[in-house]
Amino acid sequence: MSKVQRIQNEIESLSEQEYSELRKWFSERDWEKWDRHIEEDSGSGKLNFLIKEALDEKSKGNLKEL
Repeated sequence: MSKVQRIQNEIESLSEQEYSELRKWFSERDWEKWDRHIEEDSGSGKLNFLIKEALDEKSKGNLKEL
């Protein structure tokens, strides 16, 4: 049995509360990874095109004030 299969079996045996806690942990972990990825891309300039696009649209009057 693979490690993943063993983990899956363990997950199947969790109570609803334990399962809920695990889902929350996975979700938070995924968002932390996403945040780091965005920060890295922003720092490297990979997202500069979005800033340029937004500024271009603003100069054309296509954006609404929030």
